[in-house]
Parts: sequence; C-alpha cells; structure tokens
Amino acid sequence: MSLKSLLGVSMLLGASVARDVPSNVRNFYNSIKSKGQCSSALATGFYSEYNNDNSFSYCGDHLDDDKVIYITGKNGQFANMDIDCDGTQGSAADDGRCGKSDDTQSITSFADTVRGYGKGVRDLDANIHPYVVFGNVGSKKGFKEFDPQKHGVEPLSVMAVVCGDKLIYGVWGDENGDDGEKSVVGEASISLATACYGKSMNGNNGHGENDVLYIAFTGKDAVPGKNGAKWDAKNYNEFESSIQGLGDKLIQRIKG
Repeated sequence: MSLKSLLGVSMLLGASVARDVPSNVRNFYNSIKSKGQCSSALATGFYSEYNNDNSFSYCGDHLDDDKVIYITGKNGQFANMDIDCDGTQGSAADDGRCGKSDDTQSITSFADTVRGYGKGVRDLDANIHPYVVFGNVGSKKGFKEFDPQKHGVEPLSVMAVVCGDKLIYGVWGDENGDDGEKSVVGEASISLATACYGKSMNGNNGHGENDVLYIAFTGKDAVPGKNGAKWDAKNYNEFESSIQGLGDKLIQRIKG
C-alpha cells in the first residue's frame, strides 16, 4: 500500500464519526430549553451532579407524539456527561484514559444480551461502543429509580445525543446504580464522550455543563439487534457507523 493510502486510512480511522445537528433536532433542543421545565415527568428527583439540586427528570412531554424520552432539569437545563468505563476491560482500543476511573465495573446492564448475539463479544466495551447510561436501579432507602423499559424503551436500542454542535448515535447500554449516595443522571461511555468533547475526557473527567440532550426512542424498531450493528467492531468509528442508518431513521420521528 502506498504512503498516501496509508495516511488516508490512518486519517479515516482517527476521525470521529459525528454529524451536524439536523434542524428538526436543533429546534427540538431549543424548544425544550426555552420551555424551562418538563410538564409530564415520568420520574423526577434526580441529580446531575452531587452538588446540584435534584430537579432533574426523565421527561415524557413527547412520549406520545415523537415516541421519545429525554432528561431535563429546571430552567432549561439538560444533563451533564460523566464518564462510564464499565464492561469489557483491557481491549486493544483501551488507550489508558479509563484507568483514571475509581468506580469501574467489569459488566454492563445488558451483557447477557450482547453475549447472546453470538458475535464473540462478551459485553460492551466503553472504548468501542458509544453507549448511554440511562435509567436508575437500586434498593437503598430513598434512592430514586426509573426503568425506561416500563415506558417502551428497549435494551440496546439506539439513542441520540446532542452535545454542543454534534449529534452522536449510541445505544442504551447501562444503568445508574445505587453505589453512590444519590441517584444521578447524565453519563456515557468514554468513546461517546470522546466523540463529543475530545481526548481530554477520561475516567475521572467528564463534561460538567448541563447542556447535553440524551434522547431515547421507544419501540422495538429502535433496536438494531443481532445483525443490525457491528457488535464485534474494533473501534468506535466502526461501531457508530454501523448504527447510523437506524439513527437517521429514528430522528425523523422528532417534529422539532
């Protein structure tokens, strides 16, 4: 292979798969922000950060018309982006940034389903699979819970994330547990966070502003399933590209 071809391949693999936010999604984002607060909260009382208030909600304002659920706070806030490094550890895609995390777990919520796809993948890899941590499960007294499945969101379904001027597709791949004192929202795998904000993201350093919109889509048609995504991808770009077609279809639901 020529030097020119090698450079081209290197640039392709190094580039992040991201796209401009389509006008309908941007209008949707702006309309939620200008409204200020959710009218039909499916569950509320969550924190974006431990030192924030607990005004954050899983919002169902557009559950009936657009068939989506998203996270909002008061005064037009959305959520931040903490970094999740759970799942498969030590793959070739791991560049060491997850090593700074002090709460990494070796399994994600839907590892059994991933393994059941028979692609030789035992679990999601935060360095490869752009996944969103969505939903809250726990048994501690006073811990706020929310199960997206009760409202039609399917495990490993495609989600859309608006971060700054970018739209990133990921999957619902993990849930917030009660390992901390408070029930928090706003977290994504390190590969998704890197696509949004670059390599300054690491296991202990995320994006602190409450301006990230996480959109979950209800229904089985949002699930790529066994053959609709490249679960055995070797890097983020390869996986995210494999769900782009479905993501592009799903965001057409949003009227804006």
